[in-house]
Amino acid sequence: MDFFIVPTATFRVLFVFIVLAHDRRRIVHFNVTEHLTAQWKAQQIVEAFPFDTAPSYLIRDGYGIYGERVTRRIESLGIDEVVMAPASPWQNAYVERVIGTLRRELFDHVIVLNERHLKRLMSSYLDYYHPWRTHQSLDSDAPDGRPVRAAEPCNVVEFPVVQGLHHVYLTKAA
Repeated sequence: MDFFIVPTATFRVLFVFIVLAHDRRRIVHFNVTEHLTAQWKAQQIVEAFPFDTAPSYLIRDGYGIYGERVTRRIESLGIDEVVMAPASPWQNAYVERVIGTLRRELFDHVIVLNERHLKRLMSSYLDYYHPWRTHQSLDSDAPDGRPVRAAEPCNVVEFPVVQGLHHVYLTKAA
């Protein structure tokens, strides 16, 4: 899990909280806020892992941004907390890579207007990211996985996604 910031058109700073499942690079939870309070951060842990879906361990930064309340909430869910050394992003490389991907593939191309707009953009991007975006570490598969089909004569149809920022290509019988 990690936080990153996104500036808005009005020069406000929005905080994005993200939780990543390492096995398939799936983003299991995200949320956005302008006011990063201890209560909000602790609540995100509960929302990320509903109904006994908590993982065995959770890797997080060693910065004080999380606070004691988040640590207590993580412990109450029976999760082992793995705290990285400060200023050591390589210790949580998967989530840092996803944040970089979000910046390059989404936030470098749009101007975020407000919190609601950012949530809508993130949701739209994740609707593309999970079933369609390939990862070399997953043998060019997507986080949700896709069936492999035999090559046969067909037409390729293009569908814009993420408000036209990306495209999905599907086959149609010839």
